[in-house]
This record gives sequence, structure tokens and C-alpha cells, in this order.
Amino acid sequence: MSFWTMLTTMADGMLKTILLFALTLIGSIPLGMVVVFLKKSKFKPIAWLTEAYIAVMRGTPLMLQLLVWYFGPYYLFGFSTRGFKFPALLIGFILNYAAYFAEIYRSGIDSMPIGQYEAAEILGYSKFATFMRIILPQVIKRVLPAVTNEVITLVKDTSLASALAYSEVFSLAKQISASQTSFLPFLIAGVFYFIANYVVAWIMKRIEKSMQYYN
Repeated sequence: MSFWTMLTTMADGMLKTILLFALTLIGSIPLGMVVVFLKKSKFKPIAWLTEAYIAVMRGTPLMLQLLVWYFGPYYLFGFSTRGFKFPALLIGFILNYAAYFAEIYRSGIDSMPIGQYEAAEILGYSKFATFMRIILPQVIKRVLPAVTNEVITLVKDTSLASALAYSEVFSLAKQISASQTSFLPFLIAGVFYFIANYVVAWIMKRIEKSMQYYN
């Protein structure tokens, strides 16, 4: 296999990696906020179930969770999983990262001074308006560095999709390396990941700078 063929093949795999990454972010970032609200619910069974969900997502390997989502329906209910590979990956990644984002959001919300809630109440703001117009913008600013770290980690974690033989860039690197007995595919994959993380870090840095209101 020529270098150019190897490069274009792995570039196609990188597009699949980017697709998985982008859809995971689209699903997990807002879902994380929903999880926070459920965890803070005054209805204790919901709060307990949410805490259990977060504990399981954070306490077990992501690769194991992906395998459960893919093979679980077959072994538990006898359902065919043919064609379910990408949905299983997407469900696994979104639910896992939503738990991590939820804890990041929770730490940001809990760090807000109680006086801001009291001042908003005095000014006549509803609880919803207080959160959306006063609390949330500040929380986003505070948690953005932690969110950036998680987003960068997600870029690298997409390599775990190889556990289900999904043809992302790392899976292709392993296949080509085995067939060509060459370490070069792994170097190419490393460059792809580095570029992707550099772009993500640059974008997140620009977002952080745009939120430095008082600097």
C-alpha cells in the first residue's frame, strides 16, 4: 500500500471520528444540564436514580459500556444488533460524557453565591429567569476550562470505538499496521489526533477569550 493510499484511507476514517465526536458533543452537552436538574430534583427517587446513573457512568470503563450497549440487546432480549453499531457507539458516548458534563455543571452552579439568587428574587426575577439570565452565563464562564479538558479527552476517546470494529482512524491504523507490518499508520493517526485536538483547543480558547467580559 502506498503512502498516499494509506493517508487517504485514514483520512476517511478521521471523518468518521469527527462525526462521532461532533454528534457526541451535540447530544451530551445539553443532556448534562438535564442530568443536573434531575440530580437536584426535590423528588428523592429521581435524584437517587440520577446519582446512581452518574456513579455507573463514571465508575465503569467507557469501553465496557460500549460493549454492553452493542451486545446487551442480543444477549438480554435476543434482538439482532446488525446495523446497530454506530447507534450503540453514539448512545454509549453521549450517556457517558453527559454524566461528566453534569458534574462539571453542578460544580459551577454550586459555586455561585447565594446572594445572587436573593438579589434576583428581590428584583422580581422568577427562578427560571434567574437561572437563565444571571446564573447560567456565569456558570458557563466558570466551567469552560473544565469543559475544554473533557472535549479534548473526547477526541482521544473516540479511539475506543475500535472495540466495536467501527472504521474510525485508530481502527484503520491497527488494520493497516497489521497488514503492512508497519508502524507508520499509528504515526499518521497520532498526527490526525494532534491536529484535531489543536483545532479544538484553539476554538475553546477563542470562546474563553470572548467571555472575558471585564478584562
